[in-house]
Amino acid sequence: MHNDRLVRRPFTALLLGASALVHAGEAAEPLPQVVVAASRVSQLGVADSANAGLVTQQQLAARSVYRPGELLEATPGLIVSQHSGEGKANQFYLRGFNLDHGTDLRTTVDGMLVNQRSHAHGQGWTDLNFLIPELANRLEYRKGPYYADEGDFAAAGALAVRYADTLAEGIASLGLGQNGYRRALLAASPEAGKGHLLYALESFHNDGPFTREDDYNKLNGVLRYSQGDAAKGFNLTAMAYRARWNASDQIPRRALEDGRLGRFDTVDASDGGSARRYSLSGGWHAASSAGATKVNASVVANRLELYSNFTYFLDDPVNGDQFSQPDRRVTSAVHAEHRWGSHRVGFQFQNDNIHNGLYDTVARQRRATTREDHIVETSAAVFYDNSTRWTPMLRSVAGVRVDRYRFDVDSVLPDNSGRASARRASPTLSLIFGPWRRTELYLNAGTGFHSNDARGATIRTDPKSGAPTERVTPLVKARGYEVGLRSEALPGLQSSLSVYRLDVDSELVFVGDAGTTEAGRPSRRSGVEFSNYYKPNELMTLDADLAFARARFSNADAAGRRIPGAVERVASLALALDRIGPWFGALQLRYFGPRPLIEDNRVRSRPSATVNGRIGYKLGPRLKLELEGFNLARRRSSAIDYFYESRLQGEPEAVEDIHFHPTESRSFRLTLRSAF
Repeated sequence: MHNDRLVRRPFTALLLGASALVHAGEAAEPLPQVVVAASRVSQLGVADSANAGLVTQQQLAARSVYRPGELLEATPGLIVSQHSGEGKANQFYLRGFNLDHGTDLRTTVDGMLVNQRSHAHGQGWTDLNFLIPELANRLEYRKGPYYADEGDFAAAGALAVRYADTLAEGIASLGLGQNGYRRALLAASPEAGKGHLLYALESFHNDGPFTREDDYNKLNGVLRYSQGDAAKGFNLTAMAYRARWNASDQIPRRALEDGRLGRFDTVDASDGGSARRYSLSGGWHAASSAGATKVNASVVANRLELYSNFTYFLDDPVNGDQFSQPDRRVTSAVHAEHRWGSHRVGFQFQNDNIHNGLYDTVARQRRATTREDHIVETSAAVFYDNSTRWTPMLRSVAGVRVDRYRFDVDSVLPDNSGRASARRASPTLSLIFGPWRRTELYLNAGTGFHSNDARGATIRTDPKSGAPTERVTPLVKARGYEVGLRSEALPGLQSSLSVYRLDVDSELVFVGDAGTTEAGRPSRRSGVEFSNYYKPNELMTLDADLAFARARFSNADAAGRRIPGAVERVASLALALDRIGPWFGALQLRYFGPRPLIEDNRVRSRPSATVNGRIGYKLGPRLKLELEGFNLARRRSSAIDYFYESRLQGEPEAVEDIHFHPTESRSFRLTLRSAF
């Protein structure tokens, strides 16, 4: 896929064109198809905050990603990590949050919510391993609870990956690399009747540098039929993904320092899992003098088998502490919205039919049941916003959404069965001043939320200890405030600066590893983000981003006020070069700052800095060769750190220690890609 290919702009004001902005009192007209060059798109007059942006296909294609989820690191200030096997959902860090596997970071692919509610392993489980980067023609990001159309999990941010309806040319690629890396991809979008039939098939294998090889195998496929243009059209899409892997979980630092374990060893060699995802989705949109309407609907079937052991022999010195967390579900969802004049109204519905559990296992063989549940979780929401230009230098976006949730839990423990419901209203307001001298000022305020696990809303008895336990609030409120500035005053440079505060009523999470819910304390996060995109000429682009955050529990406690795992400092620098004769390339530097690992800040993680890059040569008009390198500086750092008690086999008692997952060693991947 060439870096200079064109990207089609959709019709909604949120996405790209200022031509799609419909001001108060103006009649909506059919919107023409607009085509723009695939460099960074200006957000002046389009975005409602300094923290919103769009990453084009050209920018995404220039990034070197070790795993698909790292494509999201094109979002300024976001860190994507991994603490276990390659098939597992990633870890995310943003705006002072350790977002675990996705809580408070809403992620969609073609309108389908990836976050999984009431998941066996973690609330908001976001498995992006089915993502095919070559099909992504843009990434849209928005941070903070300032948008009426974003609901559950969007308190810290919301990311939307959009797949292309058509490809400029077919793709056939073959990749080989160190540590057992193999990848093959075939994709194209030939004409079919009045539209196009896009297909993509991916085969992937990777072992990683680990002593017990990851043996990660996946098959991935996409089939899409589409018709129409930006004014009117539809698509129907089927996706299928399946994978299996061994898990290289985190290891205790003490075992590395005394020589009992090597850096890439594992404690329980039987950890691992398998995943499947099948989806059918459709989208329709139309624009006329009556306004613009779009509708998306989807049905997604997910299945996960996960085996983990983080404490080794702490609870059971004989059999070990491995546990299984199977999860299978069918999710049905509809999103519809209509825009006319300065108004927009929308409706969202989602239903999850879930079967999951928690079991004690030995070498993946089940030996005891902690809990087993059938959950039906249903939600519906309506939202409305109004975009008004009051003067040539002032516009506003005011909105509100109302969500209602219903939880129905049928547990193997009758005490924990039951029904619950919750409702939450979330108002938002943005004021935009400018532009003057190609600069805008933003004031944003709003409320949002994340849902807690349905099992926490009906629980009465701790399934592990049998002791009585309290239920938790189903929907946790978040309140955000932000001042931002966006400027394109200097030729070729796009900069944005934002200062924010986010208050969360409670750090409530369902602890899947224990089978119960813990009620955390209220928290406050504040910070500064500075993002820059510079294109001095047609040959080079430069991205430079800095983010600083302060995260504290809001109330006093003897344990301390630091939030374990909360990210404090993030920096990234990305350079891309193209059209240097037949050569092209890119280089990425990522800094992941130290973090507190316990509340009193006595134990902190170490910072890490990694460098990835690529260099390519165009062998002909349709053939090119790329060499990608990861961890080029050969840093022996951690991808993630935790501090907790564990016991290795032979240790007489529990030991508090830092447990870490190592950054992968330096490795290279060579890809031959042909267009057809």
